Amino acid sequence: MTEKKIALVTGANKGIGKEIARQLGEAGYQVLLGSRDLGRGEEAAKDLDGTTAVQLEVTDPESVQAAADQIAAEYGRLDVLINNAAIIPVGDTAVSEVASAVLRDGFETNVVGLVAVTQAMLPLLRKAEQARIVNLSTSLASFTLVGDPESRMSTVRTVGYNATKAAVNMVTVMLANELRDTGILVNAADPGNCATDMGGWDAARTPAQGAAVAVRLATLDETGPTGEVHAEAGQLPW
Repeated sequence: MTEKKIALVTGANKGIGKEIARQLGEAGYQVLLGSRDLGRGEEAAKDLDGTTAVQLEVTDPESVQAAADQIAAEYGRLDVLINNAAIIPVGDTAVSEVASAVLRDGFETNVVGLVAVTQAMLPLLRKAEQARIVNLSTSLASFTLVGDPESRMSTVRTVGYNATKAAVNMVTVMLANELRDTGILVNAADPGNCATDMGGWDAARTPAQGAAVAVRLATLDETGPTGEVHAEAGQLPW
């Protein structure tokens, strides 16, 4: 069994997820790069030290269980889970216009898939000495910021994405409460609006800057915070 800490990053074949994998690999972790398409995951892993691709489609229960079984067989435990996989569903728009199917797509990936992966990996996380779970969130899930008419975030009409990430915040806090006495720290990270396919390539923050927020939480020592939604607010470009 490897002495390196084992980290799984979902949705990691590109964007912030790939950069999280890069930074954890550089920090000495054995990183499992979760990707819906194994070929794309393997291609991404070629650029990264200490990284191995794992086929993982968060909305497919069989894929999720197969990934958990693979990690159990090869490593016996999991030290870090970073739930990065997420979508802005196609057709996402304002509350008055959004289609029900669009909302379902968003919740299936961003919330149901996140919970399914977490449930499957928890037995492996419990075998680690100081496991960490980090869920990727966003300031667009903030009731305070989105409710402020002076904030640019109040003008972003993506109710599917915003609502699912607000749900992720609640999942994070509830899971932190549930695991409070286990030594497993649970946090949510807001990477800010980064230059990616999702954030738009004209965004002010780089994927490396966004990834650093999640990596910091993934590598906290046992005295670090649990259940906080961490948002590097001073660095956000909004």
